[in-house]
Amino acid sequence: MAAINKVMESQQFILGPEVARLEEEIAAKLGAKHAIGCASGTDALILALRAAGIRPGDEVITTPFSFVATAGSIVQVGAKPVFVDIDPASFNIDAQKIEAAVTSKTRAIMPVHLFGLPADLDPIVAIAKAKQLFVIEDAAQAIGSRYNDRFIGTIGDFGCFSFFPSKNLGGAGDGGLITTNDSAMAERLRMIRVHGSKKKYFHDMLGTNSRLDALQAAILRVKLRHLDEWVARRENRAKRYRLLFEEKGLTRFLNCPPAPPARFHHVYNQFTICAQRRDELKEFLGKARIPSEIYYPLCLHVQAAFAYLGYQAGQMPIAEKASQRALSLPVYPEMTDAQQDMVAQAIKEFYLQQR
Repeated sequence: MAAINKVMESQQFILGPEVARLEEEIAAKLGAKHAIGCASGTDALILALRAAGIRPGDEVITTPFSFVATAGSIVQVGAKPVFVDIDPASFNIDAQKIEAAVTSKTRAIMPVHLFGLPADLDPIVAIAKAKQLFVIEDAAQAIGSRYNDRFIGTIGDFGCFSFFPSKNLGGAGDGGLITTNDSAMAERLRMIRVHGSKKKYFHDMLGTNSRLDALQAAILRVKLRHLDEWVARRENRAKRYRLLFEEKGLTRFLNCPPAPPARFHHVYNQFTICAQRRDELKEFLGKARIPSEIYYPLCLHVQAAFAYLGYQAGQMPIAEKASQRALSLPVYPEMTDAQQDMVAQAIKEFYLQQR
């Protein structure tokens, strides 16, 4: 509240020193040369695509198992999303299937670090370098995660983050940020977010209005100091879920995400299992007053909004299976052992009833 009151007293609500300091602090934390705040995680993706020069007729390779903003941002700049199926162990795009999807129109790859787990970036970056493509990391759910000891969002050409309240670093409303190590691209991003302007009322390009509110920046600066501790607690909850499910014999009925290899640092924005009789389990948990969520019940390639692309059910079998079985359970830094025990016991009771 002290940070909020400081902004209210200053009356500097649009960009200004709070946004500049947040950008500096996040860039320093992640090891990026530049961080550029914007209005939302969706805008972060759109601005990155625009800065990269992605335009109508271009293709961008991405995953069908993500929030709609991933592919929607590609369409917003007039380009075509090209979907590649996921890896069943990670829910992320299968890097081994990307090269076959590259055409003469491909301009970028947009991997998503889903649920806080990094995508396998080494082969993705190698393909991008060989084919002269941009890599735009959709890191909306993954701030603070690392791949080969480098922070997500600093490995590709752009990293795109969301500060939606449910994220590990969440604001009190919408907000987003883009990281890049390319100074020219950073300058373009700063111009695009303020109607293509460096100097007020003089416009070198057409941009948009996508500025991070100073109030959100002030809130995020306070919360940023706690991010590492919160992530460590989430990791602890994830580890304990695995132990509980093993102890209660639940691995016969559900696939729990395995602890990732050491080079993948998972920050658990979501703890997502694949469960038999998923929809019935969700209903059972709800009656026991245990919240859960389905991310995502319908893959992007078969959403009505993308029907014009011509994809059919069955073309992305692994993603489609995940959409039918994935269920995210409560996970947050303040979660207690007793609350986790309640979740695990309720799941056990559900499956015992089904026998």
